[in-house]
Amino acid sequence: MAIFRARRVLWRSFSTISSHPLRVCIVGSGPAGFYTAEKILKTHQGSQVDIIDRLPTPYGLVRSGVAPDHPETKNVINQFSRVAQNGRCSFFGNVALGSSISLVELRELYHVVVLAYGAESDRVVGIPGEDLKGVHSAREFVWWYNGHPDGRNLDPDLKNTDTAVILGQGNVALDVARILLCPTSELAITDIASHALTALEQSSIRKVYLVGRRGPVQAACTAKELREVLGIKDLYIHIKETDLKITPADELLIHSIYVFAIYMLSFFMKEEMKNSRIHRRIYELLSKAATAGPSQPSSGQRELHFVFFRQPDRFLESYDKKGYVSGVHLEKTGLKGIGSGKQIAIGTGQFENLSCGIVLKSIGYKSVPVDDLPFDNQKGVVPNVKGRVLSDNSGDPTSFENGLYVCGWLKRGPTGIIATNLYCAEETVASLSEDLELGVLASTTRLPKLGRDGLLQILDNRNVRVVPFSAWERIDKEEKRLGSLRNKPREKLTSWEELLKVAGSE
Repeated sequence: MAIFRARRVLWRSFSTISSHPLRVCIVGSGPAGFYTAEKILKTHQGSQVDIIDRLPTPYGLVRSGVAPDHPETKNVINQFSRVAQNGRCSFFGNVALGSSISLVELRELYHVVVLAYGAESDRVVGIPGEDLKGVHSAREFVWWYNGHPDGRNLDPDLKNTDTAVILGQGNVALDVARILLCPTSELAITDIASHALTALEQSSIRKVYLVGRRGPVQAACTAKELREVLGIKDLYIHIKETDLKITPADELLIHSIYVFAIYMLSFFMKEEMKNSRIHRRIYELLSKAATAGPSQPSSGQRELHFVFFRQPDRFLESYDKKGYVSGVHLEKTGLKGIGSGKQIAIGTGQFENLSCGIVLKSIGYKSVPVDDLPFDNQKGVVPNVKGRVLSDNSGDPTSFENGLYVCGWLKRGPTGIIATNLYCAEETVASLSEDLELGVLASTTRLPKLGRDGLLQILDNRNVRVVPFSAWERIDKEEKRLGSLRNKPREKLTSWEELLKVAGSE
């Protein structure tokens, strides 16, 4: 009952404000959603902004995506909390677009709807064996160790194998490798989920392979993330020198397609390093790591192997355990220039096997469509021009969905860091402001909209347990209390039942 009472207080308090304010609904409470809300509140005085999210908890990937040993990255939550506490802003958790309320209904209730619900699915590799047990997406694994309620039951098998393969070499891949390899004593004082900490303490994983299609110059990670994983205590790092420096002898032994790619490799590597300080720094760090340590690991030492110029061809099934993964069949690759210094990986027809008991695919997140929303399935984004949603995928820049905007990964794809969403939000809100100023939104703004009152009435009629920000603050308080008992910043509640129970208590 506490959740409903809190909702009614919010409802009454805002019903007496302006009779015709600009009413905005933002779907998604991650960085893109909160940056958009903040910008709208500052730009449009008198506007009312409601943020809805399918989870009972706000902050999106800041809570469920940022690694537990990166607390400084999560400080942006303080800024987002101030936005949610603004008198013209409300947060309503446990409200799912599509099931709790439709997009059509939101557009009828609000002058403007901004979609910022991110990417909650994954790209697929599309090769045989992808459905074998032990093959997981990195997103699922990240949700698991970060206490996302939809990731609690993943239960990755870390006991029955000593080797994990991670496909991808971006920041998420490095996060996953670091969590698997770093001392659990360091994780024990973070906000990592308790079920994940227990599993990692009992883990048999000693070797992690980071596999990339291209070379060290093209690695998609940042220097900061790379330094962290290279700096893990008592960790053996292995990088083949041939992946860093190509010799004539190597060229003579490789398939003719690969030979061509290798001859071109030196030139292209120089071009990419000249044009990118970040890539140059990453290459320097990897080169140093390749020669700084011992040539062989010591007994029992944990190992991190960077594997370049390889792409998965199929996942191998175990002979002993039917339906379980036992390795990855990899194809060697070379690089082919496609202009402007860009290169793609091409297969050489040479193959090798890499044995493992668990595979984590870190090849990209993917947004999901909802009913009545134009969606580009190939790119995994909503077709838009500067945040204005296009009516279809034809590319016609003059055919917009009136009053409908997009921001964040749903707008541009799963790229960038948290701060990238700030600039993304500024562009979307600038488009919204321009449309208001030019009268483009006249058909939606000339009449008052029910907004928050109408939303809460519909949700009440459907018996949706709305979780307002005050209920989230109860969750926050309880998590911090539980964490203090274990010398942690917080002990996350990791099930829907726990979250809703604490949200509804007073």
